Amino acid sequence: GVRYMEIRFSPILCTRKGMPLTEAVEAPLRGMHRAEKDFGVRTGLIICGIRNMSPATSMDLANLTVAFKGRGVVAFDLAGAEYNYPAKKHREAFYTVVNANVAATIHAGEAYGPESIAQALHYCHADRIGHGTRLFEDADLERYVNDRRVPLEVCVTCNVQTHAVASIEEHPVRRYFDLGLVVCLNTDNRLMSATTVTDEYYLAHTRLGFSREEIEQMLIYGFESAFLPYEERKRMVAEVKVELAKERDGDGVMKVMR
Repeated sequence: GVRYMEIRFSPILCTRKGMPLTEAVEAPLRGMHRAEKDFGVRTGLIICGIRNMSPATSMDLANLTVAFKGRGVVAFDLAGAEYNYPAKKHREAFYTVVNANVAATIHAGEAYGPESIAQALHYCHADRIGHGTRLFEDADLERYVNDRRVPLEVCVTCNVQTHAVASIEEHPVRRYFDLGLVVCLNTDNRLMSATTVTDEYYLAHTRLGFSREEIEQMLIYGFESAFLPYEERKRMVAEVKVELAKERDGDGVMKVMR
């Protein structure tokens, strides 16, 4: 059922035994392009800077992102430990990316409070926020994010595992959706969290009370927020809506949730 996937990683972590940075990007891109050909899935690669590495390293990765613009790399990210490693220290890297008209997303508001989200938005000009778990702690910022339709890449299972929230039932994604924020569900890390996007939506249905219509809306939010050209996003959203309609039986109930 996969139609589009964005894969993010930090190529700098693949260079410890001498692999060049460019090869660390070209290798996954070859695999992704093969997947597009063999399985008809659309892909995009997001290069991550690491908060606890130097701003100079982030700049190298930002330049790498720009160099691979139009070749499969669709955005730049900042991941890693939030506490004591503020995003604003890496703002020059994001200036480089944004001024090259490349998209940006930043992991923020999971292990640190809403100030981390504010820095991602105002210092680094992030187009999307990864997690945003603690956004609710600042009502004014929450309204700002909602008013400007900044998408939140929510990762429920991961947030429980990292103790950002105490339980699935206490996750704020239900609040965010009810307020009208743009939210979609993600895995964060399929391997470490032992989850899939399907699993995450199943949890939203069974543990957080999301209805079929609400799940469909989150799915649509995800496709609308993809780092793809507008016309391609629009076409993909239309195709997904048709597919979702086919998955309902005569009573309008989704046939299979898991």
